[in-house]
Amino acid sequence: MTGPVGIALIGAGRISGQYLDNLTSFPDLDVRVVADLVPELAQRQAAAYGIAESGPPELALSHPDVEIVVNLTVPAVHAEVSLAALRAGKHVWTEKPFAMSRAEGEAVRAAAAEHGLRVGGAPDTFLGAGLQTAFRLIERGDIGEPRSALTLFETPGPVAEHPNLERLLSLGSGPLWDIGPYYLTTLALALGSFRSVSAVGRIARPRRVLQVGPKSGQEITVAVPTYVSLLSEFDTGCTATSVLSWDSPQRREGFLEIAGTEATVSLPDPNHFDGDVRLKRTGDDEWTVVKATGPVAGRGLGVLDIARSVRAGEPHRASGDLAHHVLDAIVAANESVEQGGPRAVESSAPRPPAVPETYDPYARTL
Repeated sequence: MTGPVGIALIGAGRISGQYLDNLTSFPDLDVRVVADLVPELAQRQAAAYGIAESGPPELALSHPDVEIVVNLTVPAVHAEVSLAALRAGKHVWTEKPFAMSRAEGEAVRAAAAEHGLRVGGAPDTFLGAGLQTAFRLIERGDIGEPRSALTLFETPGPVAEHPNLERLLSLGSGPLWDIGPYYLTTLALALGSFRSVSAVGRIARPRRVLQVGPKSGQEITVAVPTYVSLLSEFDTGCTATSVLSWDSPQRREGFLEIAGTEATVSLPDPNHFDGDVRLKRTGDDEWTVVKATGPVAGRGLGVLDIARSVRAGEPHRASGDLAHHVLDAIVAANESVEQGGPRAVESSAPRPPAVPETYDPYARTL
């Protein structure tokens, strides 16, 4: 096929707006359908963005002009929806987590291979100027040989009045599953594939009372750790220490430093597409700011990368193999929290090609 690539969204919840802001502004994409189990929700989002068609998920799966399905459903059904789209002959981009288990992730990758289709997964923030600039700096040896990393994400977590509090404290969410992919994906791309993970985790408040919505006043049991600390080893011999917490009154977000034999680099927040890179060489008193260069867009850049790569017959960058490897590391960390001791990560992360500094999401190329 030629021309802009047809897109359908399945899942018209809160995050769909962030995707639609960008997907409808990339001229190489044509968003044709917004779908949801609640057709009224899909219709509202479609009308807000001038998209002609909306309806149930089946509309997206059967639509002849849709080439890529963007899976924005709840984590529990990510794999189920991705598999349905692949079996319907569509390429797939899925929100994080890639799946809920290694077996589900492997099934999605196998289906993509069987049908000769692409599958990719969030986060796609590493395609932005900030992290790409940091990767180029590391690759050309500005910090010497990478040795270790430290990442910190600490916040008070979702407030009692959060409309999705129950989901955020359910399996497939929590700071490890919801926030971890940003940091772990960045570490895998900077330091190599995870080899093993050791972790401890705690639930600060095992019982919470919902404050809003139809279940207001109902007490729920928190199903995931709200604090996780990880010690990771990589196949390159590097190590990393990571803290992911929704239990801290003190906010520290986006802290990611990599120490090498010659310098330390401070990376931008991996939840963002831009931000300056800072470098401190041995003996320096102050940081040197390295201005980020490259594309700055938002959620949906990974979808565009799949679309352009399909047309060009080239590998896409935010691949299913990479997303599955991060899932593998998250599952290993979860197992370590529950059972103790280090857990092996058997999969590996491919190193995608760098994003050219001249890459322009807003240029028509197809």
